Amino acid sequence: MNLDFYKKPTLEVAESLIGKVLVVKNKNNVLSGKIVETEAYIGSNDKACHASWRKRVSCENLWKGGGIIYVYLTYGMHYMLNIVTEKDNFPSAVLIRAVEPLEGIDIMVQNRHTENIANLTSGPAKLTKAFGINKSFNGKSLLGRGIYVEDRNLPVCKIESSKRVGVDYAEEPWRSIEWRFYQSNSLFVSKRVE
Repeated sequence: MNLDFYKKPTLEVAESLIGKVLVVKNKNNVLSGKIVETEAYIGSNDKACHASWRKRVSCENLWKGGGIIYVYLTYGMHYMLNIVTEKDNFPSAVLIRAVEPLEGIDIMVQNRHTENIANLTSGPAKLTKAFGINKSFNGKSLLGRGIYVEDRNLPVCKIESSKRVGVDYAEEPWRSIEWRFYQSNSLFVSKRVE
């Protein structure tokens, strides 16, 4: 995907990423997965977005504009992969919540210590562990060779939306706003809507 794609409005990017392929290349390995679930976080007014907590060194990449990776650690042990969107100094990003594994599955299995393919990348912490994504990816460009998103014209049945997962700390309307997008028929989606 080119820079113009990432500079679009965050909601548009979040929905458009469904069906695209996340690719990570390291050493002699290629790991890839079809993106099946995302969440949008938009600006400092969004009380679920890290930008609402004030500009800090730990999340400064949110202000750098579309096409940059923002990785943060949650619960002191899980890395979260975000794709920064929109223009410079407007802190917005898309959290990649789940992918369907395509290439490098044997390495993902080793990284996750599980052979349950349906559980391999069906959540944001699961996919970063499977892909070997850590803090060293923070600030990298998606236009480089190590990590990028490409369009392989993979089929997507139907895209649904729902409220975001794990943001109960945020005040309304941010807690309930439907800025989560997912491929409805995917076995790799992290959470099903009841």
